[in-house]
Amino acid sequence: MKPIRKAVFPVAGLGTRFLPATKAIPKEMLPIVDRPLIQYAVDEAREAGIEQMIFVTGRGKGAIEDHFDIAFELEKTMSERGKDLSVLEPTRLGPGNCAYVRQQEPMGLGHAIWCARDIVGDEPFAIFLPDEFMHGSPGCMKQMVDAYDRVGGGNLLSVLEVPREQVSSYGVIAPGRRDGALTEVTGLVEKPRVDEAPSNLIISGRYILQPEVMQVLAAQEKGAGGEIQLTDAMAAMIGSQPFNAVTFDGARYDCGSKAGYIQANLAIALERDDMADDVRAFALDLLK
Repeated sequence: MKPIRKAVFPVAGLGTRFLPATKAIPKEMLPIVDRPLIQYAVDEAREAGIEQMIFVTGRGKGAIEDHFDIAFELEKTMSERGKDLSVLEPTRLGPGNCAYVRQQEPMGLGHAIWCARDIVGDEPFAIFLPDEFMHGSPGCMKQMVDAYDRVGGGNLLSVLEVPREQVSSYGVIAPGRRDGALTEVTGLVEKPRVDEAPSNLIISGRYILQPEVMQVLAAQEKGAGGEIQLTDAMAAMIGSQPFNAVTFDGARYDCGSKAGYIQANLAIALERDDMADDVRAFALDLLK
């Protein structure tokens, strides 16, 4: 069983739901308090022992690459003024720890993952959808990697229970045997009708997949929404490789929606010693 050393971050999306804020700023750079969404995802990957970050980008996403570079002028100025540089330490990814590849056409999540095939190579790898903000301790991917080691490999998905009327917005698993937080995956459906959904367990933006998925994606036809769906490719592998789901022990905020984004900011602010009292007092005052 090979360890999980690589992670793919599909960050080529246009972020149209957050226009005009995302006209010039990638949606992945929108901050939760004072750290961008993509930084939280990378920190989660590091906690799980992942070494190489692979960013699948598009036009106008240069700010992501700049964020994980060394800002010499900024650091020099801060140093001269006696300011603490440790706040920038998590933003540094060396040449051996990150790679960037372009998705030149908006053909769906499955296509974005396939664009990273040459860098992933023949290793199992993780996938992070940064606008799915997964907050917990340990992090979602650490919980998944621990489960991966426990079951001896295979493919794993992070799942959460949602009200059944919401399932048509997500990929949904058909559950098999259950063992605590671990559930066997016997089938997958992308955005099913409510009356056809096999469960209310949705895929929540974190994956561990074997490299064979790239071969499936290479021949994958377009699915829901006229896009190449990762869910369809994974469904085609069920039966030939082990598939399990891990129910995340933590909170999930859909930062692809405006309401979820505001909720995430409030939740993190209320955990911060430097602002929790002020934010709580303000929120309580609003509710009067």
